[in-house]
Amino acid sequence: MRYFRLLVLGNGISAYGSYLNMVALNVFIYDATGSALAAGLFMAVRLATNVVSGWVSGRLVSAYDRKRLMVGADLCQAVALLTLLLAPDGVRPGLLYALAVVTGGCSTLSQVALRSSVPEIVGAEHRVRANGLLVTGRSLAMIAGFASSGVVVAELGYSAAFALDAATFLVSATVLFLLPVRTRAAKGEEGASADSSDAARWTARMLLGTAPVLMAMIAIRAVDGLGSSSHNVALPLYSSSLDPDHPATFISQFWATWAIGNILAQQVIGRVTKKSGRTPGERAFALGACVMSAGFILVFSGLPTVPAVIAALVAGAADGFTEIVYVSRLQSAPDDRRGRLFGLSASAENTGFGLGMLVSGALLETYSPLRVVAAFHGLAIALCLALLLLLVIRGRTVAPSAEEPVAGTERPTVSEGRGR
Repeated sequence: MRYFRLLVLGNGISAYGSYLNMVALNVFIYDATGSALAAGLFMAVRLATNVVSGWVSGRLVSAYDRKRLMVGADLCQAVALLTLLLAPDGVRPGLLYALAVVTGGCSTLSQVALRSSVPEIVGAEHRVRANGLLVTGRSLAMIAGFASSGVVVAELGYSAAFALDAATFLVSATVLFLLPVRTRAAKGEEGASADSSDAARWTARMLLGTAPVLMAMIAIRAVDGLGSSSHNVALPLYSSSLDPDHPATFISQFWATWAIGNILAQQVIGRVTKKSGRTPGERAFALGACVMSAGFILVFSGLPTVPAVIAALVAGAADGFTEIVYVSRLQSAPDDRRGRLFGLSASAENTGFGLGMLVSGALLETYSPLRVVAAFHGLAIALCLALLLLLVIRGRTVAPSAEEPVAGTERPTVSEGRGR
């Protein structure tokens, strides 16, 4: 795990740059073009690239060395940002759309490759703990990136923001390159030598319904993307209605508390898994998603500050718990199938989030933040309840399924090259 902690650090640093850049680029393109349509088009191009690259990334991760793919993705993003930084002012606006394609595609590829690699880096029995560390690192990076973006742009300018972002990707690529970790199963382990036609048949069978519970989980994550986009779009409006003179106050409280909840979830699930020797399964995922969506709805229900902050804490903890359980469940698939599964998941989640941004933005012109957030997250709750009903009908138990071995009974994974 010592090598993996360094990987988490590098991933968190690059994530910080991504969140910083998300704000800086959106503000820059609006300042450069004076058009809200241009800014919206930039986001649309990036989201569309995220969706398409999910399918492509699944194939790449299944066919090529994942460590090299992650290093290459970080380097491509660094080069793209440096190109924008060094380009003449008149050329920069046009380069932004190419940057949207590069960053959107590379970020998805890096995420799919990393999630697919975790069981091989740390050992399958430690993947829950490892996923918790990744969730915590990215949560802290998001808070730091959003919190510092305004200061960096206002005090240092766009060029400094782009340079800082490029530097974070270079740091991440260097850390990954130097770490002696193995990201793929050795030949003969978990069917790693299966050919591409077999992988394609497995994907087809899954899509046709031989794994309905897993497909239901991916569908719920897509709808969670709808819910996530709704509270992201609604939050500034709701915060402004609470305190028009200080609209950023509630937003800051919300995200800080949400991050604390994420960290608490990582601590709790790590201890529970270690003590019980079991990985939480589909029922835990569905229940966690219900609690998460209910928490987000309560945040917008007009509660006093303290109860609202508590609701945000619960939502953050449930959000972190659900993501860890979900990723860990998908990682129980054989190594040669895992990349395609995470590629499909990435496409579904990005589709939900992108569609939600468009629809929730339009609905907020007419309806209150509470009604919009409740509608989107309420749909997620309904799907989770349907999944729970399906699990009851199928007679599944809380214990891991046949595809999910109990920790400690999985194949040995001791290897120096894995960083354990």
